[in-house]
Amino acid sequence: MIKAVLVFLALSLYVDAKDYRQNTRAIKTMKVLKNKYHFSQSELDKLFSNVKVQRSALRAFLPRKQQKRRKETRSKAQIEKAKMLRKKYGSWGRYSRLKINKQRTQQGVDFINKYSSIFKRVEKRFGVPKEYITAIIGIETAYGRNVGHYPVFDTLSTLAFEKNRRNKFFSNQLIKFLSLSKTQRFNPRNVYGSYAGAIGLGQFMPSNYDAYGVDFNNDGRITLQQPADAIASVANYLKKNGWRSGEPVATRVSYSGTRFTQYKTGYKHTYKRKNLRGIKPKVPWDYDNKVRLIKLSRKSHDELWYGAKNFFVITRYNHSSYYAMSVHQLALKIKKERAK
Repeated sequence: MIKAVLVFLALSLYVDAKDYRQNTRAIKTMKVLKNKYHFSQSELDKLFSNVKVQRSALRAFLPRKQQKRRKETRSKAQIEKAKMLRKKYGSWGRYSRLKINKQRTQQGVDFINKYSSIFKRVEKRFGVPKEYITAIIGIETAYGRNVGHYPVFDTLSTLAFEKNRRNKFFSNQLIKFLSLSKTQRFNPRNVYGSYAGAIGLGQFMPSNYDAYGVDFNNDGRITLQQPADAIASVANYLKKNGWRSGEPVATRVSYSGTRFTQYKTGYKHTYKRKNLRGIKPKVPWDYDNKVRLIKLSRKSHDELWYGAKNFFVITRYNHSSYYAMSVHQLALKIKKERAK
């Protein structure tokens, strides 16, 4: 029985392996790798003749009509569970309970304590508080416990060459990833990451790996699976995207009513505080620049927050107000727990 299962698995892997050397998109990719990054034809033949197609990764990037059809195949039980969660918690309640909890807070404290000397040097060099760096790593990979199990080369090749709505993006990411394998001296087949090809503790896409990665342990290469390089690279990402040292991130504000509709909300909309009528911080907040109004929808009411420039910077890491707020609130909880 066991032998039969192993044979079936082996055959499944074989069937799902593809030779992309005659694929139109792959030919264009290989041309760039040869001409710009000096890959030999034999290297490319070896890589692209045997790609394990990552079907589960591909499903996430299918055309939206196909995704909608897949969504419509959910069972009644799945639909009812989703409705129940929306009703019980509200959108922010459902989101935050997965991102911010006691376990993740304590693990963040432990992470800072374990790498305290690294954080001290990183804060001095980049001016980004350790709690925010830690919160991002905590939310992205549970402090390195879950960096992803997808083979990055196979995943990016699948997403670059199999038809989906982001072929061009993933073709560029694949080229960048393979070029990095040269400059950073790693075997591209030995790297594992997310279903989208994100790498390391901070889940950098290859283009961000190249743009923001830092060799902080001075071993001659950037390794985002290593805590020192990952911590410094997250800090560098925030710094290069405009982090202002010493400035706040966000504060809760009050307004009249339980649901907020008076002004447009979200990180894309900025306001002068003096022009926002009927809104004021719940605690004194020394910040005079433009703010964003961030709305968090709970079961019975909307929470409203001011977001400062540094809040916007966090959204450059992930273009979501909820993501940035979860980073902010987790960072505050980690800082409070460390102060005990």
